[in-house]
Amino acid sequence: MFKPINKNKQRIKRHRRIRFNMKGTPERPRLNVFRSNKNIYAQLIDDISGTTLAQANSKDMKNGNGSNIEGAKAVGEAIAKMAIEKGYKSVVFDRGGYLYHGRVKALADAARAAGLEF
Repeated sequence: MFKPINKNKQRIKRHRRIRFNMKGTPERPRLNVFRSNKNIYAQLIDDISGTTLAQANSKDMKNGNGSNIEGAKAVGEAIAKMAIEKGYKSVVFDRGGYLYHGRVKALADAARAAGLEF
């Protein structure tokens, strides 16, 4: 019998496979990206202590719509600004199992342009 493909389950499997080799440290936290149909979210995470150091999302942005590239750019700039204010210049980028394309790429490029290194 035909079994339908669940794209979110496939993404979660990819994310687990990626996360096996990727850890955020207090000196170099992990920049995690999650995108839904309507919004995009970014978090700085220290995996050693299990804490979220900073977060930004398109729901809190006044000018950005998270379902498009402009909203993703606004979130990338916001998370980079928060990271630099807290003293983090370098991060590990975790694309969350998503393809490095579209909104995820726009967020990463905006964060790099705002001063984060990864």
